[in-house]
Amino acid sequence: MGIYSDYLDRQMGFEELAQERKAWLKRISELRDGHDILVYAGDINKRAPVSIDNSDVIPFTDLLGDLKGTDAIDIIIHTPGGIADVVERFVNLLRGKYKNVSVIVPGMAMSAGTIFSMSADEILMGKSSSLGPIDAQIMWNGKQYSAGAFLDGLDKIKEDIVKNNGRLNPIYIPILQGISPGEIQHNENAQELSASLVRDWLVKYKFSHWTTHSSSGAPVTLDEKKKRARDIAEKLGKNSHWLTHSRPLGIKELRDLKLQITDYTEIPELDDAISRYFILLSMTFDSSGIYKVYETIDKQIYRSLQAPTNVPAVAPGVAPPPDKVMIDYICPKCGTHMNIQGNLKAGIPLEKGAIPFPTNNVIVCPKCRTTQNVQRLRMDIEAQLKRKIV
Repeated sequence: MGIYSDYLDRQMGFEELAQERKAWLKRISELRDGHDILVYAGDINKRAPVSIDNSDVIPFTDLLGDLKGTDAIDIIIHTPGGIADVVERFVNLLRGKYKNVSVIVPGMAMSAGTIFSMSADEILMGKSSSLGPIDAQIMWNGKQYSAGAFLDGLDKIKEDIVKNNGRLNPIYIPILQGISPGEIQHNENAQELSASLVRDWLVKYKFSHWTTHSSSGAPVTLDEKKKRARDIAEKLGKNSHWLTHSRPLGIKELRDLKLQITDYTEIPELDDAISRYFILLSMTFDSSGIYKVYETIDKQIYRSLQAPTNVPAVAPGVAPPPDKVMIDYICPKCGTHMNIQGNLKAGIPLEKGAIPFPTNNVIVCPKCRTTQNVQRLRMDIEAQLKRKIV
């Protein structure tokens, strides 16, 4: 039986998933010579603010401050991308505490996630892992577009003018009227920021370990490192080469760019540990409203879409923790209300008219007999209250 199927059959609750994730994070750390470990992951399948943004700085800093600060740390990252400026803050924080930083990509680290990866001394990926192009994505008038594609479009207009002996095709007039010099500069700046971070970080960190040429054994010069970094940054940022910002770049494509990647699937124990952790992380996302996870072996911070209904908020030191939660559940088919009681402590009697939270997570409507899986509701409650429904 596969790992995923095995975990599904176990029907683990939220706390069980969290404990199992911790165990495999600890195992990854052990296999990585005791490196500190920190996870930054967003659920790419949810309609939620899953990209890297300024709201991530406080939780990232908080977890980083709790780590002991050994010589090395591994960052497990799973993200569709985000803001390059925030990535720069992450990297400065990490490099202020650690001499060696590695990035592990079990799924994807696109766009700003790729920029983050370029700051590492070592990049570890599996057979299905991917990075992506780094051309900056710009939001304008509610629409997102590629800064590289925008600038390529302007270059195409310029080339067309030259071909037509300096005459502008009238079809371009309304397009150019809607563009200000400030917008052009903004796109150029965004592209340059992405490229400059990659160039600088590759030379300063990843290429610091590149001392001799593998073919000749000759020493590698600083100019050679800078040229390799420029070539990689230019190719990763070239929208016209990759055609789409979401193009997945696996180990082969990255090695073709002459970027050294560690294939962790060649280390069976590490492959098993990373695969199990990533499956558990995916199950946490799939079965709850959580859309971001910041995690170390000892501590987790979650961002969730919404709190479950009728769950009492409890502040430590202000009120005793609840023994039960009452959920007003509405059948999505016929609208029948069901009063579900979730006990957080054994031996709590049912309130009049209430039904117990089902152990198999399946609710049957008493009116229309429609069945609904409420495992996600269970996970959200257990995540918020940090207690298990018994």
